[in-house]
Amino acid sequence: MAVEESDLKALRRKKLQDLRDRGLDPYQKYRFERSHGTAQLKKQFEGVGAERSKEQVSAAGRLMGMRLHGKAGFADLQDRDGKVQLYFKLDDLGKDKFDLFKSLDIGDIIGIKGHVFRTKMGEITVAINDFEVLSKAVEPYPEKFHGLQDVEMRYRKRHLDMIMNPDVRDIFVKRSKMVAFMRDWLNKRGFIEVETPILQPIYGGALARPFKTHHNYLEMDMYLRIATELYLKRCIVGDLEKVYEIGHNFRNEDIDAQHNPEYTSMELYQAYADYNDIMDLTEALIYDTAIYICGTDKIPYGDRVLDLAKPWARVTMHDAIKEHLGLDIEKLKTVEDAKAEALKLGVRDVEDCNQLGLIIFEIFDQKVQPSIVNPAFIIDHPIEISPLAKRKRGNPDLVERFELFINGWEFANAYSELNDPVEQEQRFIEQDRLKQEGDEEAHPIDIDYVQALESGLPPTGGLGVGIDRLAMIFTNSQSIKEVLLFPHMKPGAV
Repeated sequence: MAVEESDLKALRRKKLQDLRDRGLDPYQKYRFERSHGTAQLKKQFEGVGAERSKEQVSAAGRLMGMRLHGKAGFADLQDRDGKVQLYFKLDDLGKDKFDLFKSLDIGDIIGIKGHVFRTKMGEITVAINDFEVLSKAVEPYPEKFHGLQDVEMRYRKRHLDMIMNPDVRDIFVKRSKMVAFMRDWLNKRGFIEVETPILQPIYGGALARPFKTHHNYLEMDMYLRIATELYLKRCIVGDLEKVYEIGHNFRNEDIDAQHNPEYTSMELYQAYADYNDIMDLTEALIYDTAIYICGTDKIPYGDRVLDLAKPWARVTMHDAIKEHLGLDIEKLKTVEDAKAEALKLGVRDVEDCNQLGLIIFEIFDQKVQPSIVNPAFIIDHPIEISPLAKRKRGNPDLVERFELFINGWEFANAYSELNDPVEQEQRFIEQDRLKQEGDEEAHPIDIDYVQALESGLPPTGGLGVGIDRLAMIFTNSQSIKEVLLFPHMKPGAV
C-alpha cells in the first residue's frame, strides 16, 4: 500500500508540473469570483428544468467525484455547505480544456462557470463552459466509498476528516452556531463580554493541576489559567456588574471521552444575584440554546433521549445521596463514620482522606452522579470542596453552590460568590495547608484577589458552563474529541 500511495503522489506531482509547463500554475491563482455557493445555487434554481438557465453562474470548491461517459461526464463540486453536480462536455469546453478537466484528481480545487439545468434523474446540475484550477491536491485521498474511517487518523488529519465526512463538518458548524447564540443571548440581557489573562502569575478559580511555564523577561514562573473566575470577579468589583468570557482553560490532567486538557468554558458573573438567580439563568440559557440548535427539548444521545423540558430538578447533595443510596448524610458526624460508609459502598480513594465534606462529595461523585440522566441541579455542597463560595444560609458546613448534571456529566458549576475578604483569605490559607500536605489540586493563596475583595465585591452569582460537553450532546457526539477540531494526542505517525 505504501508503494501505491507513493506512486499516486508522484503522478499527482507530475500533473502539477504539466500545469506549470502550460503556464497554468494553480498556486499562482489569487482569487476567484463566486456568484453562488452550492446551497445557494440549489435554492435559487430549485424550479429549473431540462433547459439550461439563461443566467451564468460561477462557483468554486473541491472536486470530489468524476464519472466519464466518452465525450462528456459528470463530477461533484464540494464546498462548506454541500455538493452540486457538474456536467462537462467536449463541445462546451473544447478539446484542451476537456482533456484538462478529465485529468483532474479528487481533492483539486477548481472554479467553474456555467448554466444550470436539471438532469433526467432530477438532479440540479451546472453545465460548465469554463473552469480554472485554483489549487492542486498532491496528497492522495482515502478511497471514496469508505471515506476516512480510522479514528486516530481522523483526529490527526482533521482536514481530511472534514473533507471526506460531511457530518463532521456539520458538527463544527453547529458548535459555532451554538457559541454565537449563547453570546447573543447574554448580550441581549445586558452582559458585557470581556477578556482576561490566559497567562497568569497565580492560577486560581478551581481545584486543578495547572500547566507551568516561565516568563523570561519578567524572570518569573507563570501558569496557563485553569479558570477565568478570579479575574472576572475583579470586573464585578470594578462595577461592570454583568460580565462573561468564552475562552480556553487548561488543566494538566487526564484525557478521556469527556476531558481534554485544553477546553472551552463560558463563565459569567452577575452582581446583586445569588445562586438561585443563576440557576434560573442557566436553565433558560441552555434550554433556549438546545431549542435553537436541535429544534426540540428531547435530545437524542447515543441510545438515550435526554429530556430537557422545564422545570429542571433542584435537589440538595444530601437528598440526592439519600434518594439514590438510602444513606442519611446528616447522621455521619465524623470522618471515620463517613469513611466507613464510603468504603462499604465501594467508593474509591478515600482511605487517606481526613475531610468529612470531601468524603461526602466522593460518595455523590462516584455513586450518584452517573445515574443522573435528565437535567438536575445538585445544590448545597460541602464547604471543604468550595473555597470560593458563600456559606449556606442556616448551615455553615455547606455552601450555596450548584452543579448541573445531564447524562451523568457535569455541565455547569455555580456559586453565590464569597465576598468577605477575611474569610476568603482564611479559606486560601486552609487550601495552602492542604497543598503543603501534598494536594496538587488545592487552591493557591492569591493575595491580589483578596485585596480586590477589600475594595468591595457586591453580592454576586457566578457560573461556569462547559462548551465542549454541550456541543457533544447537541451533536450526538460520543467523545469530546469529536467536537474539538484538533484534540490533544500522543505523538504518532501521520
